[in-house]
Amino acid sequence: MFAIVKERPGPGLEIKRVPVPGELGPHDVLVRVKRASICGTDLHIFNWDEWSRKRIRPPQIDGHEFTGEVVKIGDSVTTVKTGDPVVAETHIPCQKCLQCKTGRMHICRDMEILGVHRDGVFAEYVRVPEIVLWKVDPSIPLEYASIMEPFGNAVHTALVTDLTGKNVLITGAGPIGAMSVAVARASGASMIIVTEIREFRKELARKMGADMIIDPLEENVPERVRSLTGGDGADVLLEMSGNATAMKQGLESLTNGGIVSLLGVFPGELQFDINSLFTFKGLTMYGITGRRMFETWQVANQLLKSKRVDLSAVVTHSLPAERFLEGFDLMEKGTSGKVILEF
Repeated sequence: MFAIVKERPGPGLEIKRVPVPGELGPHDVLVRVKRASICGTDLHIFNWDEWSRKRIRPPQIDGHEFTGEVVKIGDSVTTVKTGDPVVAETHIPCQKCLQCKTGRMHICRDMEILGVHRDGVFAEYVRVPEIVLWKVDPSIPLEYASIMEPFGNAVHTALVTDLTGKNVLITGAGPIGAMSVAVARASGASMIIVTEIREFRKELARKMGADMIIDPLEENVPERVRSLTGGDGADVLLEMSGNATAMKQGLESLTNGGIVSLLGVFPGELQFDINSLFTFKGLTMYGITGRRMFETWQVANQLLKSKRVDLSAVVTHSLPAERFLEGFDLMEKGTSGKVILEF
């Protein structure tokens, strides 16, 4: 089969022929990949940054966001059958640790990640354990199904609290931030405010339903947020940027007793006055990683099936897999939403 591979340590990826995954274990499933999408993690691996050098062991197939069709199942598989359209949770739980045993597989202590700790999905076929598969509604377009994993990040981040009638501030309008705009809108948010500096992403946030876009290079974010909310500040902060300044501005913009939902991953330590910005304001903060298995997937499936959320603006490019280098270039330049690869 053809696959996009990190063949050796260093920048870049290449497309080459590799063996189709071999014998299945009793709980393994072989899936024919139809669409896969490029993630920021894949860009880290492509560039071979410090994060990648510590985790990736070439040669290895890249990629973790995909949708496909079941073509073969292990002897003990019971939840899917040949021909089923599926998507997959990319965090593979051990099913043995305390977190897994108490209904929190998404924060498994010993999890593996597709395309990071084992071969990924940028290939014609992928072998995955049954536990991570989710049968996707066949009415959902392949392009949307292929990004249900990052869409799940947006759903998980936005829905840690009831957004009905709330003023929501979203810092960062990358693809997941933009999708969280749509989730907040579908969930009954009163006002959705987005901070973003890139023009392409500002427009993406507008298309997804943002009420107000603030450029932090041009305006004082906390003052502007308070002016938009009758002096109170935002009720909920969805931090999507991984930028320390944006995080600080977001905390300053929250009303007393507000909620922080933190998805952005920061490159280093944060320094701010936790007393005045968090403790004395009585804030509640949620750290978000992955998606709740499989509560988040059910909500994501229903939002897309019912068309309460439209992802057409987020899916900006769809390319044959052999043109993957164009997709990575678009991601690097920040001139795309989600880039889909067709296998």
